[in-house]
Amino acid sequence: MTTVSSAGHSRRDFLYIATGAVGAVGAAAALVPLIAQMNPDASTIAAGAPVEIDLAPIADGQIVKVFWRSKPIFIFHRTKHDIELAQNVNVASLPDPAPDSERVKAGHEQWLVVIGICTHLGCIPLPHEGNYDGWFCPCHGSQYDSAGRIRQGPAPKNLYLPPYTFISDTKIRIGEESTKSA
Repeated sequence: MTTVSSAGHSRRDFLYIATGAVGAVGAAAALVPLIAQMNPDASTIAAGAPVEIDLAPIADGQIVKVFWRSKPIFIFHRTKHDIELAQNVNVASLPDPAPDSERVKAGHEQWLVVIGICTHLGCIPLPHEGNYDGWFCPCHGSQYDSAGRIRQGPAPKNLYLPPYTFISDTKIRIGEESTKSA
């Protein structure tokens, strides 16, 4: 009889362990989707969250660099002289014609916000360099003016504009553009 008794305990122990393992696997299978749904959507992560920039500390004539979606963004607080230079250009003579008014937000002409990547081969241009007091790309000699427009060199396009909006007179949000004006 001892043999039967020890075999019964062995089967019972196996059933307890098997039942516990199935229960644990079932609980884990139920928790995985519950936890996964709390993570942000992949498209949200890929799009990059908007960033807010306080413009108040940026002095006249200063260019600051911030990052959005792993790209350098140049924010240029243009002086009256910079604005006049950008507005008094024969747009038809430019390689990528665009008036200054299309490169800035109405009512905020002193602020130029551009993606700081040369449109030729993706280098980072240097601010306040070159013949046009804008940007100079040392890699192949592209020069941009104070409106971020290509003026000289191999770059085919102007510096690109990121989507942004003014939240107030001294704050912008890069990453989403609003139809409302501040």
